[in-house]
Amino acid sequence: MLTERQMLILQVLIDDFIESAQPVGSRRLSQKKNVDFSPATIRNVMADLEDMGYIEKPHTSSGRIPSEQGYRFYVDHLIPYPSADQGIHFIEQVVQDEFMEFEQIVQKSAEILSDITNYTTIILGPEIFETTLKQLQIVTLTEHTAVTILITNTGHVEHRSFTIPAHISSSDLEKIVNILNNRLHGVPLIHLPQRVNVELHSMLRQYVDDYETVYEYVKSAIVGDYPIKLYIGGKTNILMQPEFNNIEKVRSFYTMMENEDEITQLFKGTPNGIEVRIGNENKMEAVKDLSVITSSYHLGDGNAGMIGLLGPTRMEYRKVISLLQAFSNEMSDALYVWFKQNE
Repeated sequence: MLTERQMLILQVLIDDFIESAQPVGSRRLSQKKNVDFSPATIRNVMADLEDMGYIEKPHTSSGRIPSEQGYRFYVDHLIPYPSADQGIHFIEQVVQDEFMEFEQIVQKSAEILSDITNYTTIILGPEIFETTLKQLQIVTLTEHTAVTILITNTGHVEHRSFTIPAHISSSDLEKIVNILNNRLHGVPLIHLPQRVNVELHSMLRQYVDDYETVYEYVKSAIVGDYPIKLYIGGKTNILMQPEFNNIEKVRSFYTMMENEDEITQLFKGTPNGIEVRIGNENKMEAVKDLSVITSSYHLGDGNAGMIGLLGPTRMEYRKVISLLQAFSNEMSDALYVWFKQNE
């Protein structure tokens, strides 16, 4: 464990580097109001911190910058985590617009958080497989085409087009919709294939002519992959950071941001609450020069989504962790209000 003096010098050095993005020397640290040591004493402390791996020396400067190990110690031991009762009250104004859909609220929230922090925000919608079916509609487009519309309890809308066999009447379609809404309302989407296989076949057999053909068409229109929803704010904010003037780093980052499967990997295995991953603690190559801070939020009866902030390892951890904690709490509260209003 570091001494009190070493922790003070490390904290002041990291705070200064976060603000300036410039290597920090002993003379500069000696001028800080809460540092009462001479430059010579500070140089000795910095040498010890460098030997222990907490700071490092860039080749082009006599000053020092934090290492990833130094940032990790800073996050774990030198900044206080926020209390749960903090609030920022930004999302309340968004939710008060009664005409906004769930997806609009989440996207707007991503943009708000990105504007506040100047980092890139990614919000992972509640797992679509954990949401339930609220209503199903079949809308006839032409004589032989229709679209199935699934509306979930979170306000998510999924739709699929399908071809109507010539011998299926509009009255049969109406019966199908009534049966489906009666039997499948409140069923988690992940269970739809099983419920369709087990229950729908026998129900259609009782009420619909040529039920085998109808069953296959309806099954294809309902059962499928329901992608996780991503909401991104401030994708270009990374370009404002001085660390990212390397075109290869930028290209790698933007390639990842265009691939939803890769983005979701950022959240794989993240726990509820706040988690901070710094530099090489991230497994994905595209973010090994970044810090990723994640927090969970909740919707309705407990379906969880994730919020992530991506920025340089020289991130304002003290501000961002506090803000993200408050933001996720407020987002959970605000979406719960929306959820109750739209049940």
